[in-house]
Amino acid sequence: MSEPVAQHSEENVEYRVAHLRDRLAAEELGELGVRAEVRAGAVVVSGTVPSAQCRETVLRTVREELDGLAVHTDVVVAENATPDHAEELP
Repeated sequence: MSEPVAQHSEENVEYRVAHLRDRLAAEELGELGVRAEVRAGAVVVSGTVPSAQCRETVLRTVREELDGLAVHTDVVVAENATPDHAEELP
């Protein structure tokens, strides 16, 4: 069960969030479109990723790094489908 950030030392939480940011930017993901920050007693992870597989990898990494903390995620997959019609300009 996740515990609120307030029950953990603030320094420890910031360290874990910084480590998560490093992993997201440096590992196989190279994902710079995802942000992680401490807000209102929880860690908020948000951003846009290019694929559902990438989203799952991000969420797995978040679970590994922030286990035991209250985490809210809002990571969405970018719509990258080709248009089905021509754009009409005014």
